This record gives sequence, C-alpha cells and structure tokens, in this order.
Amino acid sequence: MEKDTTAVKTTHGGHCHTGSLALNLPEGCKKIVLVGNPNVGKSVFFNYFSGLYVDVSNYPGTTVEISLARYGEDAIIDTPGIYGVSSFNDEEIVARDIILSADKVVNVVDAVHLERDLFLTLQLIDMGLPLIVALNFMDEVEEHRLKVDVDLLSDLLGVPVIPTSAIRKQGLAEVAAALSEAREGHQDPFLHKKLHEMLSRVGSQPEALMVLEGDAYVAARHGIMSGADRDEIYVRRRERVNDIIGHVVTDFDLTETIRQKIGRLVLNPVVGIPIFAVILYGLYQLVGVLIAQVIVGITEEEIMKGYWEPFIRGIIEPVISQKTALGTALIGEFGVLTMMVTYLLGLLLPLVLGFYLALALMEDSGYLPRLATMVDRVLNAIGLNGRAVVPLILGFGCVTMATITTRLLGTEREKTIATAILQWAIPCSAQLAVITVLLAKLGGLYIMLYAGVIFITLAVIGTVLSRTLSGKSSPLLIDIPPLRLPRLDNVVRKAVTRTYAFMKEATPWFFAGALIVSAMQVTGMLGAWQEILAPVTTGWLKLPKEAATAFIMGFVRRDFGAAGLLHMSLTPMQTVLSLITITLFVPCIASTMILFKERGLKQAVPIWLGSWVLALGVGGILAQLLIGGA
Repeated sequence: MEKDTTAVKTTHGGHCHTGSLALNLPEGCKKIVLVGNPNVGKSVFFNYFSGLYVDVSNYPGTTVEISLARYGEDAIIDTPGIYGVSSFNDEEIVARDIILSADKVVNVVDAVHLERDLFLTLQLIDMGLPLIVALNFMDEVEEHRLKVDVDLLSDLLGVPVIPTSAIRKQGLAEVAAALSEAREGHQDPFLHKKLHEMLSRVGSQPEALMVLEGDAYVAARHGIMSGADRDEIYVRRRERVNDIIGHVVTDFDLTETIRQKIGRLVLNPVVGIPIFAVILYGLYQLVGVLIAQVIVGITEEEIMKGYWEPFIRGIIEPVISQKTALGTALIGEFGVLTMMVTYLLGLLLPLVLGFYLALALMEDSGYLPRLATMVDRVLNAIGLNGRAVVPLILGFGCVTMATITTRLLGTEREKTIATAILQWAIPCSAQLAVITVLLAKLGGLYIMLYAGVIFITLAVIGTVLSRTLSGKSSPLLIDIPPLRLPRLDNVVRKAVTRTYAFMKEATPWFFAGALIVSAMQVTGMLGAWQEILAPVTTGWLKLPKEAATAFIMGFVRRDFGAAGLLHMSLTPMQTVLSLITITLFVPCIASTMILFKERGLKQAVPIWLGSWVLALGVGGILAQLLIGGA
C-alpha cells in the first residue's frame, strides 16, 4: 500500500467517526489504530505509516493530543499509551473510544516485557478486533539474554506477529504488508457465552466486553448497568498471559546489563538526586537560558522588532496611518501585524520548538519516567504527581510554554492546580533576570524574604487547591523503560510535528489578544487601568504612583513590568514588596492567551482574576506589616 501524504483535518462534518472525533475522510475509509503500552515505540510506526503530513489535534472535550494521517485509502490513528482498555483517566478514555471504532488494530508490543504487554493484546483479542502484533525491540531481546518463539506466539494468539526493531527501521515494511492479514485472535472460551448474551443488548462485541469489565461510561451509552465480572476476567487474562510466556520465552538470564545497572542507579536517591539536579539544570540552561533568553533575544528583538516590524509598518503606514484606530490595531504597539506576529514567530515558536525537543529527548531516552518517580512524593503534598515536575521547572524558563506542558498530567484537577501555580507564583526567566539584578543589590536578608514569600505562596496555593477542588489526583502509575540513546530523526520529527500543531491552534488566540489590547489602547482603557490602580498602589502597597504603570506593563510582557522598577526611587523593603507583587501579578498576554486556550473560560477567568487578588492581597498585607504608616 502506498503512502498518501494528505493530511487529515478534524472537523464535524466528516464521514468517518472515531468515538466523538469526526474525521474528514472519504466514505468507506478504514481506521487503522496503533495501540500499545507507554514507551513501546508506537511513534516510530506512526511516522513510517503517516509520511510527512500529520494532523495533531486535541480530542474533543479534552487536552489529550491525537495524531492522524492518511495511509492510502485508509486513516492511521495513534493513541495514547495505555496498559489496558478502560476509563480510569483521560488518556484511557480517549484511547478506548478510538479503539472501539477501529477497523484494524496494530498492537505494538515490547518483546522484552511481554509479560506486561500481552495483557493488553489479549484484551484486544477478546474484543474481537482484527489485529496484528508488531513485536518491537527484538534487537534488545538478545541483549537481555532472552529468546522469543515468534511463530509459536502467533499460533497461541491466533493473529500475525511480526518481529521488528522500529528504531532501526527493521520490520516496518513487513508490518505494513501484514495489514491485509489482520484477523480476530483466539478469544477466551470463558467469555464466549457472556459476550454472546451481552451482544443482544449492546450490539458491538468490543463494547460488550467493556460493559462486562465494568466500564460505566460505555454501559451508560446503552442505558444498562455495567457488569461486575472485571476481577474474574482480569485474573483469567493474567493466567493466560503467564501460560503464553511460559511457552514462548526461554533462556532468561538474570545478569544485569550495563544499561539496566545505570537505569537502576538513576532511581537510587544517593546517585539519582545529583543526576536529577544536573539534568534539571541542563534543561533549564537549554530551554530557560539558551532558548528563552539568547535565541529569543535574536528572533524577537533583532529579527522581528529590528526588521519585521519596521518593514510591515513601512508597507501599511502610507495606506493606513498608525494614528487611526485601524492603524493602531494593525501596526500599533500591540498590533496584529506587529506585536502578534512578533510574539508568535519571535517568542512562542522558538520556545515551543525548544520545549518539544527537550521533551522528546527525555521521552526517547527513558529518563522522563525516572524524573517523575524521583519527585512524586514531594508533589503529592500539593495535589500533583511526579509528572508535574516538567511544567513546574519549565515555568522558570517560560510560563507560556510551561502551561502548554500541563497536557502531560493525567486529570483535569491536576492540570488546574499546576496551571494556577504557574500563573500565580512562578516567575519566567526574562522576569527572573530583572528580579535577580534588583535583589542582588539588596543583600541576603531581602533575597531570603522574597524567596520565602514566593515559596510559601506556592505551597499554600497548591495545598488549598488540592483540598478544595473536587475529585482526586491520579497516582503515578508509570512504566520505567530501559535507558536508550535517543534517535535524532525521531526526536526532531516529534518536536516539529507537535510544534506545528500547537502553533496552528495558538494563532487565533494571539490574534484575539492583540485586538483586545489594541482596543484598550485606542479607547483609553489601558491608561484608565493605570489610574484606577494608582490609589491601591500608593495607599495599600505603599509604593510610588509610578509602580502602577510597571504592573500594567507586566501584563504586556512580564520583564517589562519588572524592568520598570529599575529606574524608580525605592527603599530596599519597597523593592522587595514590589517584586513580590509583580511576580504574583497577572501573567503576560502570551501566557494569558494560552491560559484561556488550555483551560477554557470557566477556569481561566477565575485563575486570571485570582492573580489580581493574590498579588495585591499578599503585597498589601506585607506592606502594611513591614512598612505600615511609614
């Protein structure tokens, strides 16, 4: 089958449907769905099948990303990594809905961890889905001193099993050729009668199995009660897996390989914590310093502001004066052709690409799950699990980018907590640089006061949200894959595909933001806000009237606000209090637009308004206590 590089677009008027996700595909298309546990190499298979053009979209109603592309006359769909088809978190719900509508399934299995992965394989077979198994990482089987009888495994499962080494591009063509041979496997005889009875009420064998296994969501679709057979079905499935492993896997040697030893040492606190600190420092230097400061300094300041903005103003100004309302909206200080384009291409593009490169490196190396494991217990105290370490650390590089990464978290509750912490209590690198300059002049006592207040605020925010938000945070159930050297082509492809998808989604939000700020400028609302804040600034915060301008400019760009304090005559205590206030104050317009895009109006508005209350509340209370009537 030839690859077709036509991109698939998500719409609501397509002919093929995947759960509640409609695809703009021709009548009669078949959906080939990639399914597997986390870290089994599905992305390499998807890249092979999809060609150059891929559509990455959020599954409707979630922030879970789904990759889709055309493959000949069919659609190839990647799903989140799962250990079983169920409904315990957003990723599993999305994967379940897509799998339920699949015409064929390519189940990617880790040959080194068959005992773990075959549970999902047998579940897919019990669902009655046409299936082929891609037995991946066969190159590592010998390294782990294992021997897998592929032919016997195929006979026992009743479906084609293709040995592959995806990272070396071995076996991919054979998997593609075997698609026409996808078939139903050997179902558990115990389930046959139960499924037959449930089919009369549900009408779909995959959904019948979900109901029997107690999936309340699927049962509710059909207006029936969910079954109570999950435990019995799972125990029998695990016994079948153990029996198959006993027949097909031999020559196991318990001698640890070098990579296994290194992987184990990384999780040892004595060795792992220093490694953890070095890697986080390297991540911050890469994304927070090199990209957020050096590269963005070139792309935003030199290229976009130095060349693009004068160029576009030179074209528009002779036709539409910048002094008019339309001219202000187009090429003014906050114009859609000036500030918006500068932010999108000069600021956001390098930041997002840099983040996705760093994330892909950590994913493909196998370090990301280890990083999450190291900090899980600490983050549990504020309602998060170990996965949240990535957005929290990256927030010190760029809060905008870090807000995007909250997609990594397992539940909406965790995403809300992490987003609120990022928006309220994490200074970005640009702002942090100015803050460092100001604090360095004051001495250790004032530095400790600033750091202590921000840390306590962060801890209190997390604790309060954790106790007040409904629901529960997800436990860190994560597979620890072996450490591997990342493949550059896979890392780059992942980063570029994700960056393109994000930029496509983000552009309308930035357009709207630029129009809003321009409208505020034209109507005088921007200046009015400065006047409104002035009494609060002088009376409550005990700061000069000019500090109100710094706060408003911080909304446009966080470091602008902090930099505005550089030239004011402030006492050391006023300097610290103004820095605390401006750190907790509303995020910049770029972060605000991403906040509304990621969390929606219902959550974004309280978070945005809450930052006003938090900043002015904490800053004012400290001012009254430490400065008082002075």
